[in-house]
Amino acid sequence: MSERREPFLDKFRLSGKVALVTGASRGIGRATALSLAVAGADVVLASRKLPDLEAVAQEITSMGRRSLAVTTNLRNLPEIDNLVKKAVDEFHHIDILVNNAGGNPVFGSVFNISEKAWDVTMGLNLKGYFFLSQAVGKVMRDKNAGSIINIASEAGIRPSLGLGVYSMSKAGVIMLTQVLAQEWGQYNIRVNTIAPGLVKTRFSEALWGNPTIRRGFEDSTALGRIAEPEEIANAVLFLASEVSGYMTGQTIVLDGGHFASVRTLLSTITSKEDSSA
Repeated sequence: MSERREPFLDKFRLSGKVALVTGASRGIGRATALSLAVAGADVVLASRKLPDLEAVAQEITSMGRRSLAVTTNLRNLPEIDNLVKKAVDEFHHIDILVNNAGGNPVFGSVFNISEKAWDVTMGLNLKGYFFLSQAVGKVMRDKNAGSIINIASEAGIRPSLGLGVYSMSKAGVIMLTQVLAQEWGQYNIRVNTIAPGLVKTRFSEALWGNPTIRRGFEDSTALGRIAEPEEIANAVLFLASEVSGYMTGQTIVLDGGHFASVRTLLSTITSKEDSSA
């Protein structure tokens, strides 16, 4: 008699799992929290604005899942400790951490970056990721299992003009991922990163809301469009589930083929052929 195998799609299910998602009130964070809840997880939501968090929590509870909203400033270590304590008090364990909250208070030349702007950017984008991972990692270590997913940016791989400190902070997230994956693999804690390109969120509206900038991005992207938050959330679900069980220390660049030379090259060839006809 043949061995009965678990249906492949069941491996994406997160029933019985608890996820903690930062920056969960909107954009990629909201889409991720809802995606994980659809897959069966209970979700702890963190950001600085409670009303927006509670709206997402209501969406999750309407699916029949449990949710907890906790206001948190991730640059403040006592608030990180409070977030993790409340999550454990409510759910007793944390299986999935999505470090998504991020910010960029300034745009312009690195000649003009102030110490305050540096501290705010690094504090939220890197310091917050590290110390929340540290706190949650201790909880995961006790259970000998866990998946941490960091949201970086393609700017952490190839720098973007005007986003110098932001790019440096996201490059730090990629190295943070590799460091934690190397050390925590012995506890069966997997750590991976997603590096999105331009995503249609309120955070990046200054870019995609500018027709010239958006057109330039789309013209240098193989798929010819920017991403939707749900598309990033789908990749998070993959990394959170057992389907990616042998994957750790990796960075998935999810940018639609931005700067893929084939699209630009073909456009150039076509233009030359048209002009010579």
